[in-house]
Amino acid sequence: MVAYKLDEINDMARNNPEELIKKCDSIYHDRVVHAADLITDNLSKSPIVLISGPSGSGKTTTSKKIEEELRSRGIMTHALAMDSYFRTVNEDSPKTQDGKIDLESPHCVDMDLLTEHFNMLRNGASIDVPKYIFSEQRRADKPSQTLQIGKNDVVVVEGIHALNDELTDAHPDALKLYISARSNVKEEDGSVCFKGTWMRLVRRVVRDYKFRGATPEYTLSLWANVRRGEKLNISPFKDKAALKFDSSFAYEVCVMKTIAEDLFRGVPEGTPRYQELRSIVPAFDKFEAIDPTLVAPESLLREFIGGGIYKY
Repeated sequence: MVAYKLDEINDMARNNPEELIKKCDSIYHDRVVHAADLITDNLSKSPIVLISGPSGSGKTTTSKKIEEELRSRGIMTHALAMDSYFRTVNEDSPKTQDGKIDLESPHCVDMDLLTEHFNMLRNGASIDVPKYIFSEQRRADKPSQTLQIGKNDVVVVEGIHALNDELTDAHPDALKLYISARSNVKEEDGSVCFKGTWMRLVRRVVRDYKFRGATPEYTLSLWANVRRGEKLNISPFKDKAALKFDSSFAYEVCVMKTIAEDLFRGVPEGTPRYQELRSIVPAFDKFEAIDPTLVAPESLLREFIGGGIYKY
């Protein structure tokens, strides 16, 4: 994890934003290549790759890019989403303190079935991947697909609970990655002016507003439970990872502010996490703006602002 320097960001954003974006995208690409190197080296031990990280980290796009890099090396990849293994909601489902279903809990995931399926795949057997109907909070009667892997294939499993003990203890040889926007932005005096967690919140607010029909107030109302779940169920397992992948970009606040600033300023007082907004909104003013059209269509940020090449 590194700290970006605000003065350097703004200098390049004013004078050569294209070069700033190109430089940052190159650093990100190098991280993708390094992750693929680790997976390739581990293939003789296990075909399973477990990718975890908190909300707003860009796990989906990063997973896709790692898969692309592996395929360029002749390694066939198969994506397997942990969300497919959610359990049907019933009276035994874990709940939050206010009595709502706790979708951040690892107990919502059928870890036993995942472990069984991993063992079957490693032994050359085929599995019926379940399908989850989120609108009905239940597992469908028919599977989503049948999956079988070849000798040198890789199964990429992405989900917030992918590094949970219950799963990794059963598959210690699996290659583990932790992805998060981890870097803060600092001013000349060393003080932090924009936190990595703020980057993730901004990403999620923008994405939810643009593509999921959610108001910033609604996303913020969920954020406290999301952060609670991260601290309980995700962060404690990050040190298991062979690589902690930083998915932040030095230029991203400059881009995201052009979309997020008005959304954040329009949030009414009294909204959950409003005090956090009182710190984020003035922080936007410290950054030079960069036109989002300069962001490459294959960029991870397109997962949140749209206009990208990937489907989600």
